[in-house]
Amino acid sequence: MHFLNTIVVGAIPLVPRRIIRFFAGRYIAGESLEDAIRCVRQLNSEGACATMDVLGEDITTRAEALAARDQSIAVLHTIAQEHLDSNLSIKLTSLGLKIDKQFCTENVREILKVAAGYKNFVRVDMEDSGCTTDTLDAFRTVHREYTNVGIVVQAYLLRTEADVRALLREGAGFRLCKGIYKEPAGIAFQQRGEVQGNYMKLLEQMFAANSYVGIATHDSVLVDGALALIARLGLRKDQYEFQMLLGVRPELRKRLVRDGHKVRLYVPYGEHWYGYSTRRFKENPAIAGYVFKALFTRNA
Repeated sequence: MHFLNTIVVGAIPLVPRRIIRFFAGRYIAGESLEDAIRCVRQLNSEGACATMDVLGEDITTRAEALAARDQSIAVLHTIAQEHLDSNLSIKLTSLGLKIDKQFCTENVREILKVAAGYKNFVRVDMEDSGCTTDTLDAFRTVHREYTNVGIVVQAYLLRTEADVRALLREGAGFRLCKGIYKEPAGIAFQQRGEVQGNYMKLLEQMFAANSYVGIATHDSVLVDGALALIARLGLRKDQYEFQMLLGVRPELRKRLVRDGHKVRLYVPYGEHWYGYSTRRFKENPAIAGYVFKALFTRNA
């Protein structure tokens, strides 16, 4: 079944968008800010916090980047007005990284300025390897000016250990994830065990430097490893948090919350839901299998 589901992933572009949208509902809050507010409020009521993200990486004009900047600023205003327990995540390609790095950095500054006024926090997401250096450059520029910003690093990239060592010297805080983009063997670990091993090595280095870490994973091996490391180091529960994607392993999220750990859910929303959703299906081919089953059942 796993093999068949993997084949199905390649045929996702043939599936009507309405079918994709139905199954994507577990991964995205909706298309509007109001949808995201409802989702975050529900998560807050269940003891979890959130980080909201306006979807839309594939922009091609400055006007689109400025619109994305303004949407992110609107999210920050809304979080404060609605008294939500949430911060903001941003992807720099949506803010013009591939158009003009300086222009993108200025957009990030404007977002951070608003966030600082609310004493809120912004996380700079990491994208594919072609963006890594420029993303880190932009992050470093704004991090010298603002303390309310953190970076994401990906454990499967070979370069990440060196990046983390340098960023730790600069006082950065992290979201540590495994990485989702398909990258070649020359720059990324390919085996699950290798990625897991590097993840735990990086996490220990971050904790040893007293860095606050968002432990972003749904992998039981890594969650259990992180919990064991936290216990061994005697860390307080305000020195880290677990982070998860909306709709992925809710039972794990509820267990961690029940055990008193801070858990933050990534809550994406927006009109550009399709690209995000198809990436989720590629990560979890079983869901893609459900999509096709529903399609064939509907046509029967």
